[in-house]
Amino acid sequence: MDIKKLFSVEGKKGFITGGSQGIGECLAGAFSELGAEVAIVARGLDRARDTADKISSKTGKKVIAYKCDAASPDDVAAMTDSFVKDFGRIDFAICNAGICAMDAFLDIEPKTYESVVDVNLNGVFYTAQAAARQMVKQGGGGSIISTASMSAHIINKPQTIAAYCASKAGVVHLMKGMAAELAKYKIRANSVSPGYIQTELIASLKDYLKTWLELMPEGGRLGYPEDLIGTYVFLASEASAWITGADIVIDGGYTIL
Repeated sequence: MDIKKLFSVEGKKGFITGGSQGIGECLAGAFSELGAEVAIVARGLDRARDTADKISSKTGKKVIAYKCDAASPDDVAAMTDSFVKDFGRIDFAICNAGICAMDAFLDIEPKTYESVVDVNLNGVFYTAQAAARQMVKQGGGGSIISTASMSAHIINKPQTIAAYCASKAGVVHLMKGMAAELAKYKIRANSVSPGYIQTELIASLKDYLKTWLELMPEGGRLGYPEDLIGTYVFLASEASAWITGADIVIDGGYTIL
Protein backbone atom coordinates (compact mmCIF):
# COMPACT_ATOMS: atom_id res chain seq x y z
CA MET A 1 0.00 0.00 0.00
CA ASP A 2 1.29 3.45 -0.95
CA ILE A 3 0.60 5.43 2.24
CA LYS A 4 1.62 8.77 0.76
CA LYS A 5 -0.80 8.27 -2.13
CA LEU A 6 -3.53 7.23 0.29
CA PHE A 7 -3.41 10.59 2.07
CA SER A 8 -2.73 12.63 -1.06
CA VAL A 9 -5.03 15.24 -2.64
CA GLU A 10 -2.56 15.88 -5.47
CA GLY A 11 -4.46 16.56 -8.69
CA LYS A 12 -7.89 16.57 -7.06
CA LYS A 13 -10.27 19.36 -8.04
CA GLY A 14 -12.81 21.00 -5.79
CA PHE A 15 -14.47 24.18 -4.60
CA ILE A 16 -14.66 25.81 -1.19
CA THR A 17 -17.59 28.07 -0.33
CA GLY A 18 -16.83 30.88 2.06
CA GLY A 19 -13.33 30.46 0.72
CA SER A 20 -12.17 34.06 0.67
CA GLN A 21 -11.50 34.43 4.39
CA GLY A 22 -11.18 32.62 7.71
CA ILE A 23 -11.39 28.84 7.71
CA GLY A 24 -12.17 28.69 4.00
CA GLU A 25 -9.15 30.74 3.00
CA CYS A 26 -6.88 28.62 5.18
CA LEU A 27 -8.24 25.40 3.66
CA ALA A 28 -7.92 26.72 0.11
CA GLY A 29 -4.29 27.57 0.70
CA ALA A 30 -3.58 24.19 2.27
CA PHE A 31 -5.25 22.16 -0.49
CA SER A 32 -3.47 24.18 -3.15
CA GLU A 33 -0.12 23.71 -1.43
CA LEU A 34 -0.79 19.97 -1.37
CA GLY A 35 -1.32 19.92 -5.13
CA ALA A 36 -5.09 20.23 -5.52
CA GLU A 37 -6.79 22.62 -7.93
CA VAL A 38 -9.31 24.73 -6.05
CA ALA A 39 -11.99 27.34 -6.54
CA ILE A 40 -12.64 30.15 -4.08
CA VAL A 41 -16.41 30.63 -3.90
CA ALA A 42 -17.79 33.69 -2.10
CA ARG A 43 -20.41 36.42 -2.32
CA GLY A 44 -17.74 39.10 -2.67
CA LEU A 45 -15.82 38.61 -5.91
CA ASP A 46 -13.07 41.17 -5.29
CA ARG A 47 -11.91 39.58 -2.06
CA ALA A 48 -12.27 36.10 -3.55
CA ARG A 49 -10.05 37.09 -6.46
CA ASP A 50 -7.47 38.60 -4.14
CA THR A 51 -7.41 35.38 -2.13
CA ALA A 52 -7.19 33.22 -5.24
CA ASP A 53 -4.36 35.31 -6.70
CA LYS A 54 -2.44 35.25 -3.42
CA ILE A 55 -2.70 31.47 -3.10
CA SER A 56 -1.92 30.78 -6.74
CA SER A 57 1.15 33.01 -6.73
CA LYS A 58 2.46 31.12 -3.71
CA THR A 59 1.74 27.56 -4.85
CA GLY A 60 1.81 27.85 -8.63
CA LYS A 61 -1.42 25.87 -8.79
CA LYS A 62 -4.69 26.67 -10.53
CA VAL A 63 -6.97 28.71 -8.26
CA ILE A 64 -10.06 30.48 -9.62
CA ALA A 65 -12.54 32.75 -7.84
CA TYR A 66 -16.29 32.61 -8.42
CA LYS A 67 -18.97 34.98 -7.17
CA CYS A 68 -21.81 32.97 -5.70
CA ASP A 69 -24.43 33.29 -2.98
CA ALA A 70 -24.64 29.77 -1.59
CA ALA A 71 -28.23 30.43 -0.53
CA SER A 72 -29.26 31.05 -4.16
CA PRO A 73 -29.95 27.89 -6.19
CA ASP A 74 -29.48 29.86 -9.42
CA ASP A 75 -26.09 31.20 -8.29
CA VAL A 76 -24.99 27.73 -7.24
CA ALA A 77 -26.04 26.19 -10.56
CA ALA A 78 -24.14 28.87 -12.50
CA MET A 79 -21.06 28.47 -10.31
CA THR A 80 -21.08 24.70 -10.72
CA ASP A 81 -21.38 24.98 -14.49
CA SER A 82 -18.45 27.41 -14.57
CA PHE A 83 -16.38 25.15 -12.32
CA VAL A 84 -16.92 22.09 -14.52
CA LYS A 85 -16.10 24.14 -17.62
CA ASP A 86 -12.87 25.43 -16.07
CA PHE A 87 -11.73 22.34 -14.13
CA GLY A 88 -13.39 19.44 -15.93
CA ARG A 89 -14.71 17.54 -12.92
CA ILE A 90 -15.47 17.83 -9.18
CA ASP A 91 -13.58 15.49 -6.86
CA PHE A 92 -14.39 17.25 -3.60
CA ALA A 93 -16.64 20.03 -2.38
CA ILE A 94 -16.22 21.88 0.90
CA CYS A 95 -19.48 23.57 1.89
CA ASN A 96 -18.11 26.08 4.37
CA ALA A 97 -20.05 29.35 3.97
CA GLY A 98 -21.73 30.48 7.17
CA ILE A 99 -23.00 33.45 9.14
CA CYS A 100 -24.05 34.06 12.73
CA ALA A 101 -26.63 36.33 14.37
CA MET A 102 -26.38 37.18 18.08
CA ASP A 103 -30.04 38.10 18.55
CA ALA A 104 -31.80 36.59 21.56
CA PHE A 105 -34.47 33.99 20.80
CA LEU A 106 -37.30 36.27 21.98
CA ASP A 107 -36.04 39.18 19.90
CA ILE A 108 -34.80 37.71 16.64
CA GLU A 109 -36.69 38.94 13.60
CA PRO A 110 -37.96 36.48 10.97
CA LYS A 111 -35.69 37.93 8.27
CA THR A 112 -32.62 37.53 10.47
CA TYR A 113 -33.53 33.98 11.40
CA GLU A 114 -34.22 33.11 7.78
CA SER A 115 -30.89 34.57 6.65
CA VAL A 116 -28.99 32.37 9.11
CA VAL A 117 -30.81 29.23 8.02
CA ASP A 118 -30.56 30.19 4.33
CA VAL A 119 -26.77 30.47 4.37
CA ASN A 120 -25.83 27.87 6.99
CA LEU A 121 -28.25 25.08 6.10
CA ASN A 122 -29.92 25.78 2.77
CA GLY A 123 -26.61 26.95 1.33
CA VAL A 124 -25.02 23.64 2.27
CA PHE A 125 -27.95 21.77 0.73
CA TYR A 126 -27.74 23.62 -2.59
CA THR A 127 -23.97 23.45 -2.99
CA ALA A 128 -23.72 19.84 -1.83
CA GLN A 129 -26.57 18.81 -4.11
CA ALA A 130 -24.97 20.52 -7.11
CA ALA A 131 -21.62 18.86 -6.39
CA ALA A 132 -23.24 15.45 -5.88
CA ARG A 133 -25.19 15.67 -9.14
CA GLN A 134 -21.99 16.39 -11.02
CA MET A 135 -20.15 13.58 -9.23
CA VAL A 136 -22.90 11.13 -10.22
CA LYS A 137 -22.79 12.39 -13.81
CA GLN A 138 -19.01 12.04 -14.16
CA GLY A 139 -18.73 8.79 -12.16
CA GLY A 140 -15.94 7.71 -9.88
CA GLY A 141 -17.37 9.00 -6.61
CA GLY A 142 -16.20 11.98 -4.59
CA SER A 143 -16.14 13.61 -1.19
CA ILE A 144 -18.47 16.29 0.15
CA ILE A 145 -17.42 17.95 3.39
CA SER A 146 -19.55 20.51 5.21
CA THR A 147 -18.56 22.82 8.01
CA ALA A 148 -20.99 22.37 10.89
CA SER A 149 -20.02 23.47 14.42
CA MET A 150 -19.72 22.26 17.97
CA SER A 151 -22.87 24.39 18.30
CA ALA A 152 -24.66 21.49 16.63
CA HIS A 153 -23.98 19.52 19.81
CA ILE A 154 -24.11 22.08 22.63
CA ILE A 155 -25.70 25.46 23.30
CA ASN A 156 -23.08 28.19 23.52
CA LYS A 157 -22.92 30.71 26.33
CA PRO A 158 -22.97 33.53 27.19
CA GLN A 159 -23.83 34.58 23.62
CA THR A 160 -27.36 33.96 22.36
CA ILE A 161 -27.26 32.09 19.05
CA ALA A 162 -30.19 29.66 19.02
CA ALA A 163 -30.74 30.13 15.28
CA TYR A 164 -27.09 29.38 14.55
CA CYS A 165 -27.14 26.26 16.74
CA ALA A 166 -30.27 24.99 14.98
CA SER A 167 -28.83 25.60 11.52
CA LYS A 168 -25.58 23.79 12.30
CA ALA A 169 -27.40 20.83 13.87
CA GLY A 170 -29.32 20.64 10.61
CA VAL A 171 -26.06 20.45 8.67
CA VAL A 172 -24.88 17.43 10.65
CA HIS A 173 -28.08 15.48 10.02
CA LEU A 174 -28.32 16.62 6.40
CA MET A 175 -24.92 15.10 5.73
CA LYS A 176 -26.00 11.83 7.32
CA GLY A 177 -29.07 11.73 5.08
CA MET A 178 -26.94 12.51 2.04
CA ALA A 179 -24.42 9.84 3.00
CA ALA A 180 -27.14 7.19 3.11
CA GLU A 181 -28.46 8.09 -0.33
CA LEU A 182 -25.14 8.74 -2.07
CA ALA A 183 -23.19 5.70 -0.89
CA LYS A 184 -24.25 3.68 -3.95
CA TYR A 185 -22.49 6.28 -6.11
CA LYS A 186 -19.29 6.06 -4.01
CA ILE A 187 -19.85 9.62 -2.87
CA ARG A 188 -18.98 10.25 0.78
CA ALA A 189 -20.64 13.00 2.82
CA ASN A 190 -19.21 14.10 6.16
CA SER A 191 -19.19 17.17 8.38
CA VAL A 192 -16.61 18.86 10.56
CA SER A 193 -17.71 20.63 13.75
CA PRO A 194 -15.11 23.19 14.83
CA GLY A 195 -15.05 24.81 18.22
CA TYR A 196 -14.01 28.42 18.74
CA ILE A 197 -11.63 29.21 15.90
CA GLN A 198 -9.76 32.50 15.91
CA THR A 199 -11.22 34.20 12.84
CA GLU A 200 -12.36 37.79 12.32
CA LEU A 201 -15.72 37.00 13.93
CA ILE A 202 -14.21 35.51 17.08
CA ALA A 203 -11.76 38.41 17.32
CA SER A 204 -14.75 40.75 17.61
CA LEU A 205 -16.10 38.77 20.60
CA LYS A 206 -13.06 39.06 22.86
CA ASP A 207 -15.24 40.00 25.87
CA TYR A 208 -16.37 36.35 25.93
CA LEU A 209 -12.88 34.89 25.85
CA LYS A 210 -12.48 34.47 29.63
CA THR A 211 -15.81 32.64 29.92
CA TRP A 212 -15.00 30.30 27.03
CA LEU A 213 -11.59 29.40 28.39
CA GLU A 214 -13.08 28.64 31.80
CA LEU A 215 -15.44 26.14 30.12
CA MET A 216 -12.57 24.25 28.50
CA PRO A 217 -10.29 21.60 30.00
CA GLU A 218 -7.54 23.17 32.10
CA GLY A 219 -4.82 24.55 29.88
CA GLY A 220 -7.13 24.65 26.87
CA ARG A 221 -7.02 27.29 24.16
CA LEU A 222 -9.02 28.59 21.26
CA GLY A 223 -8.26 27.03 17.92
CA TYR A 224 -6.70 28.36 14.76
CA PRO A 225 -7.87 27.63 11.21
CA GLU A 226 -4.68 25.63 10.75
CA ASP A 227 -5.88 23.20 13.43
CA LEU A 228 -8.58 22.05 10.99
CA ILE A 229 -6.46 21.39 7.91
CA GLY A 230 -5.60 17.77 8.69
CA THR A 231 -9.22 16.67 9.09
CA TYR A 232 -10.48 18.28 5.89
CA VAL A 233 -7.55 16.91 3.87
CA PHE A 234 -8.10 13.47 5.40
CA LEU A 235 -11.80 13.53 4.47
CA ALA A 236 -11.01 14.58 0.89
CA SER A 237 -8.35 11.88 0.48
CA GLU A 238 -8.70 8.16 -0.09
CA ALA A 239 -7.50 7.58 3.47
CA SER A 240 -11.10 8.17 4.57
CA ALA A 241 -12.64 5.90 1.90
CA TRP A 242 -14.71 4.00 4.51
CA ILE A 243 -15.93 7.08 6.35
CA THR A 244 -19.29 8.59 5.45
CA GLY A 245 -22.09 10.15 7.46
CA ALA A 246 -19.64 11.11 10.18
CA ASP A 247 -19.32 14.37 12.10
CA ILE A 248 -15.88 15.11 13.51
CA VAL A 249 -15.77 17.55 16.42
CA ILE A 250 -12.56 19.60 16.67
CA ASP A 251 -12.93 21.86 19.66
CA GLY A 252 -9.91 21.47 21.95
CA GLY A 253 -12.09 19.50 24.34
CA TYR A 254 -14.75 22.18 24.86
CA THR A 255 -17.71 19.81 24.51
CA ILE A 256 -16.36 17.01 26.71
CA LEU A 257 -16.97 18.87 29.99
